[in-house]
Amino acid sequence: MAKKQKYYVVWEGHSTGIFEDWKKCEAQVKNYPNARYKSFESLEEARQAFFGGPSAKKPVFARARRKNYDHLVQDSIVVDAACEGNPGILEYQGVDPHSGAKLFHRGPFQEGTVNIGEFLAIVHALAWLKQKGKHTTAVYSDSVTGLSWVRNRRIRTNLVRSGRNEELFVLVDRALEWLAKNTYQNKLLKWDTETWGENPADFGRK
Repeated sequence: MAKKQKYYVVWEGHSTGIFEDWKKCEAQVKNYPNARYKSFESLEEARQAFFGGPSAKKPVFARARRKNYDHLVQDSIVVDAACEGNPGILEYQGVDPHSGAKLFHRGPFQEGTVNIGEFLAIVHALAWLKQKGKHTTAVYSDSVTGLSWVRNRRIRTNLVRSGRNEELFVLVDRALEWLAKNTYQNKLLKWDTETWGENPADFGRK
């Protein structure tokens, strides 16, 4: 018996829309925090659900249901970085742990290290929060090294500056300059992975 055609609606993902192939749908929701998608038996159902929004048809989540983070500081954001190889292709992002909303994302960069990514993510969060006047919002990171580099306002990396990573090092220079010229009131807090699990900004590549 031929496999019945299904249609996949993506409300929140790298790209949104209606997809007739699971692999194409999966590419939109994989590694996207709290992606929303659902399969339907007919194109008409999919169209009604897509244009009606997630509330029209209850979506499923790309990951397991978002955890309850009530134990966190209520006014907070979480950052994380991912590196394919170390050094390797690098990106980082910041997420609201309570709503799951992605607040910022940078990358991919051609060559970087996870420590540099974690450092940049924290500084990006501090600068972003200061620009928005959110001086009491806490920043969570699971990187001891990244937090230490920010607090000490200096980095220690074995990555050699080159044409492959010049764009990344320009951001590092700007981050160090920002730390040298600015103060911040935001608390920098360690995400307790062992107790709480992977943080909401994790790219899910482990």
